[in-house]
Amino acid sequence: MSSLPAVAYRWETGVRDLLARFARRRGWTPTVLAHPGYGSGGRVRVLGRVLLAPAGARPERRRPLPGWQRLLTLESPGTQVQVHVGGYVAQTVSDRNGLVDVTVDLPTELQGRGQVPVVLRVEGRSAGTVAHLAAPGAAQGVVCDLDDTLLVTGMTSPLLAAYRTLVQLPTRRRAVPGMSELLRELTTAAVPVPVVYLSNGPWNFAGSLARFLDRNGFPPGALLLTDWGVQPDRWFRDGRAHKRASLRRLVDDVPSVRWTLLGDTTEHDPVLYREFAAQAPDRVRAILLRDLAVPDGPARVEWLGSVPVVSGPDGLVLRDAVRALGGRDQPV
Repeated sequence: MSSLPAVAYRWETGVRDLLARFARRRGWTPTVLAHPGYGSGGRVRVLGRVLLAPAGARPERRRPLPGWQRLLTLESPGTQVQVHVGGYVAQTVSDRNGLVDVTVDLPTELQGRGQVPVVLRVEGRSAGTVAHLAAPGAAQGVVCDLDDTLLVTGMTSPLLAAYRTLVQLPTRRRAVPGMSELLRELTTAAVPVPVVYLSNGPWNFAGSLARFLDRNGFPPGALLLTDWGVQPDRWFRDGRAHKRASLRRLVDDVPSVRWTLLGDTTEHDPVLYREFAAQAPDRVRAILLRDLAVPDGPARVEWLGSVPVVSGPDGLVLRDAVRALGGRDQPV
């Protein structure tokens, strides 16, 4: 007997396919959104999403919309996509959620740059973005959560978090004090420092999140988000599994880098980051946590083997703690 999530998944897929056939009869065609990716050495991970939209519509320009309207999209699974990275062209197909996630070889002349341009094309429509590359000499990088780490959300108050995420306009969202200063300090180096923004938020919010980061002075980086739809074996996506798999993949995709892991105490970041540091201590420089239970006061430092775990109420306190740790044998 099928489980209820499996039945709901088949129903959702059937409704989507029915709507897609109706939309295509009305002249809707596939369009593509391109999201910032990352790479290292001779490989680059390209990310994007294929939707159905009216002819001439530009979904990437839907800027002043609340979050709930951004969830009203019609994905286009199984669509052929051309991936252009420099002079290299690859072919891929969008997955069952319309997502594009492909790793391609990087031309030799583009290796070693901080960024490379990426263009996705589908049925005559295209979108551009960049992939952020770890320089050959890069020894450090940053993995950063978004909600309540950089972006004031209030996950401890579900109704408030839902309002801010789904109703409030993206331009009204506030940054956590001091976090842009902390990120800029962590990414100041002689060679480009890779930054990966890792969140359980849906890909529907990728455009507004990228603009939020840029508007508030955060360093550019790749976005790794997830899908909020019903899964074949569960009602909701597994946020822990998404973050755990993303961290493990970074070990293989960017082998030279030791990561500073930045998160908060409202979700699963402390457990997941400690788990990752225990499994790969040579790949973690530090764990930095915004502690929402402590509204002010100094930072607190504990050690997980050789990895410092620093907690503090905001970015400025964490930044000062990072500076103080610079004199230790294992500088952050």
